[in-house]
Parts: sequence; C-alpha cells; structure tokens
Amino acid sequence: MEVRGAFSSDGGKSHRELTPLRLIRGVVCLLVLLLTAFMTLVYCGFVSAVLLRFFSIHRSRKVTSFFFGSWLALWPFLFEKINKTKVIFSGEIVPARERVLLIANHRTEVDWMYLWDLALRKGCLGCIRYVLKSSLMKLPVFGWAFHILEFISVERKWEVDESNIHQMLSSFKDPRDPLWLALFPEGTDFTEQKCTRSKKYAAEHGLPILNNVLLPKTKGFYACMEDLRGSLDAVYDVTIGYKPRCPSLFDNVFGVNPSEVHIHVRRIALGEIPTSEKEVSAWLTNTFQLKDRLLSDFYLQGHFPHQGTEGDLSTVKCLVNCVAFMMLISTFTFFTIFSSVWFKVYVSLVCCYLSSATYFNVRPKPLL
Repeated sequence: MEVRGAFSSDGGKSHRELTPLRLIRGVVCLLVLLLTAFMTLVYCGFVSAVLLRFFSIHRSRKVTSFFFGSWLALWPFLFEKINKTKVIFSGEIVPARERVLLIANHRTEVDWMYLWDLALRKGCLGCIRYVLKSSLMKLPVFGWAFHILEFISVERKWEVDESNIHQMLSSFKDPRDPLWLALFPEGTDFTEQKCTRSKKYAAEHGLPILNNVLLPKTKGFYACMEDLRGSLDAVYDVTIGYKPRCPSLFDNVFGVNPSEVHIHVRRIALGEIPTSEKEVSAWLTNTFQLKDRLLSDFYLQGHFPHQGTEGDLSTVKCLVNCVAFMMLISTFTFFTIFSSVWFKVYVSLVCCYLSSATYFNVRPKPLL
C-alpha cells in the first residue's frame, strides 16, 4: 500500500487554520461568484448560446467562450492570488490553443477546477468542456452553466449514455472551434474504499493492481477517440497531486487547503494511440499504471519530475479582468433591481427557459 501522507514543501506537516478573516473572505468570494455566474448566464449566456446559435453555432461558441472564459478566470484568481495556493506545473510544455482530449486522475471533487489554471495559461479557458455525471446538471445555476457550456452528462451506464455521448461528440468536430474536452476515466473520485473494490476487480480479471488511482473505464475514452481523432491535435495526460492533503470545495473557497497543487502534463501524439477498441483499452490501462507510479514517487518525494514548465499568472491581467467583469455584472445587477419591470420579466423568462432546456437537454439548431 502506498503512503499518502500530508506534507508541506518544507518536509513537515502543514495546515491552514480557518480564521475569521478567511471565513469572511471565503463567504464574500462565494457570494460574488454565485452572483456573477447568475448574471452571466441570464444576460450573456442566453444571448450568446441561445439566440446567436440560431444563426451560427461557430460564432455562438466563440462569443460564449469569451464571456464564460472571463468568468471562469475569477476562480484561478481566487485560488492563486487571493488564497495564495501555489500551482506548480511539471512534465512537458504544451502549445497554446490546441484542440485536445485531456485525461486526468480524479483524486477529489475539485480536480476539474484546477484544470482551469492550465487552460487559462494556454488561452483555452472558455472552451474547456467536461464529461460529468448527470446529477450535477440538476444543480441550480451551475447546472444551467454546464448545459450552456455543452458539458456531456452521463449516467455512467454505457447502454444509456452511448447515443448521447456520440451525439455530443459529433457536434465538436468543427476544427474552427477551440476545444479542451476533459475526461476522468476512473468515473468517480478516489477513496480508499473504492480503491479496495478496484483492486479486487483487477485481481479477479488479471488486470494491474493500482494503489493511487482506480482502474480506468475505457468505453468513454474510446468513443472520444473514435469520433474526434480526425479533428484533435493531441491528447494531454494530466496527473494531479495535492499538498498537504486533498481539498474539498469549501477548503478551496476558504483558502484552508491545499497549500500546493502539482500538475504534471504529458502531451501524447495521436499516432501513439492505437485505433482498435481492445488496443485502446490496454493503452489506457497502461497509461494509468504510469500515473500510479508517478503518484507513488510524488507521495515519497513531494514533487513531480521536471518542474517549472509554466510561469505564475499575471497579477495585473487578473485584476484587470476581475475589475472589468465586476463592472459589467454590476451594470446588469443595477438594471435588474432598480430599472424597468421589463428587466425582471426578462430575467424570469430566461430562468424558466434555462431550467427547462437543461432538464430536457435541448439546444437550438441554426435556422439556415
């Protein structure tokens, strides 16, 4: 069994206390993020992802990517600049603005948020999409955002998900549209209990015994490769580790944990990935074996190899984006609360539309 100790960069134990200042700051940041998410959806998302889509899917995605990329950039600003979480990149330096399929280990419920830190540095924050469990689509406000951003929801039953996955993937083939499609092949976040079940299954079926990741589910990855191979530039193999321990959502918001996030990136050329389903399955299992060894070394040494592949975020750019976006949202909020009653009617109607469109998984088709 591998040791997953809590450690800090100085080799000792570390823990950030939840002080009153962190509590107040976290609550304020969370309320601001919720308000900005709602206003962005109602005023920007509806126009760009619904109305504009009647005329051009490509231009709809381009405008939606701009507005939601600006909103998503508030999260790395919170993590790295306000909470002082150190995000350390290692492995390979990858080009900016590639169309990629990204596979990552799923250590905790917030892994997907730290992919935003990499996407922001590569100019692809607004075009990142996830394959996620369908229950998350029921979240108020955020479920609407997942729908507008064209996340792929799954029930984690292939006979139910297959047609929806292929339908969504077929809409991502336009090479003019930037794409970062993030997939967590383990299908769920890592726990010791799940790891024990995964090991038992592996032993019964002659598969590798993994200590730090779960056995990957291969059908979703194969479907992505089958449908998108001709329009992708590469596959990114991302491995994430945390110090001193794995965070929860509220650890992130309040700045309690983590103190460091380590992200190892390996760029894989499409020619290195086989084409048959059986060979793809074996390739993905082997890739997670490599992840398992990489994490074993990380827990022993406290870092991944070849650190320093990405620099720090620009504080000035983060502040400019934050101030400009907050001014825009403040304007929307002012008109909604203090202006004509028609703004309130508009907001109500848009909320009804977004709720029903998310529930029934409906998106407009171009008129021409």
